[in-house]
Amino acid sequence: MSDQHQPSNPAAAAAPLFNRAAWARILPFLAYLFFIVVVDGLTRLGVDAQSLRWLYALKVGVVLLMLVIFWRHYTELHSTRPTPIGIAIALAAGVAVFYLWIGLNAGWMVVGSPAGFDPRTAGQIDWALVVVRIGGAALVVPVMEELFWRSFLMRWIDDIDFERIDPRKVKALSVAIAAVLFGFEHNQWLAGIVAGLAYSVLYMRQRNLWSAILAHAVTNGVLGVWIVRCAMWTYW
Repeated sequence: MSDQHQPSNPAAAAAPLFNRAAWARILPFLAYLFFIVVVDGLTRLGVDAQSLRWLYALKVGVVLLMLVIFWRHYTELHSTRPTPIGIAIALAAGVAVFYLWIGLNAGWMVVGSPAGFDPRTAGQIDWALVVVRIGGAALVVPVMEELFWRSFLMRWIDDIDFERIDPRKVKALSVAIAAVLFGFEHNQWLAGIVAGLAYSVLYMRQRNLWSAILAHAVTNGVLGVWIVRCAMWTYW
């Protein structure tokens, strides 16, 4: 019997779809999505949105705990640090994405009608809620999302053994797919796609996930301050 149809690399053929490094990036992201679904479901059942605001702190706390548990799997975060020039570029990119985010808000650029996150109680801002929201968005979410979208998914689309893929060599189609999916994770889908492309380019050009994380953190942090200053709660 001919063996011409047998896999040329049996070990590769038997490789799992998601290895341990992949799950370490997937599970914190799924935990984050789980809380979004729970809040949405409870709101649809008539639970007052104000009474659910502190679930954000629980969500961020669970994600942070999972990142700590899986930290040893994030080898690229252990071995590389951005250069001073890389830091400057990441900071500038983060601010640029912020301005694009608040500008790309036409009706056709938005999916649904986001209720946002209103930290006011009886008309007064609850600063503890603000600190938790901005802290989570700027310090925890960028690490979790960049590990999932850029470090994992963008490269995994190219090869399930994603850790061996040099960020500079990721195919354009993989970058585009990951950016579009990242965009539609947000109500402002077009702004999300632009942000996803910007963070991807940073990661690819600098071969350093910290650069993408820093830019993402700056965007979320500046956006949070702007939201509170201008009372634009729907952007949360």
